[in-house]
Amino acid sequence: MSSSSKSGFDRIIDTIEWMAALFVGIVAANIFLAVFLRKFFDTSIPDSFDFGRMLLGILIFWGIAATSYRGNHITVDLLWTHANARWKRYIDIFATLVLMLVVTVQTIMLFDKVATTYRDHVLTYDLNLPTWPFFAVAWMGDVCAVLLIGIRTWRLITEPQAFAADNKAGH
Repeated sequence: MSSSSKSGFDRIIDTIEWMAALFVGIVAANIFLAVFLRKFFDTSIPDSFDFGRMLLGILIFWGIAATSYRGNHITVDLLWTHANARWKRYIDIFATLVLMLVVTVQTIMLFDKVATTYRDHVLTYDLNLPTWPFFAVAWMGDVCAVLLIGIRTWRLITEPQAFAADNKAGH
């Protein structure tokens, strides 16, 4: 499918997945540089530890977004594997709605963490940089997860054939 024939939903999904991939690269580069500098030059990146842990948090939330649409997260399919196609669809819709509820609550709670971190003026150890922007980027990943779960739910209800190939492959 060419990029010009992709739907708006598909472009949103692709963009969010590329953002998650970008954060994987940033986390890997941070770790590589920190180890390289420590090993060969006996020095370190200021706030490398703080950046690493906050970038890992960002990566986790954007990873949730990337896996939420595809359904590539860990599942328990004991009932689903023995159901007929109609019931598999109902189970998928129910499970996706439960996932959306959980991730929506998580997103609300994470926004509270962003606001608290901003309000309390929490800073990194070495450079005294504010940490709230890192939390805000992680929160945006969670917002994207809710968006993608919503798209997945909509498509499961209105376009069940969009996931037919996934169901034939064993979910």
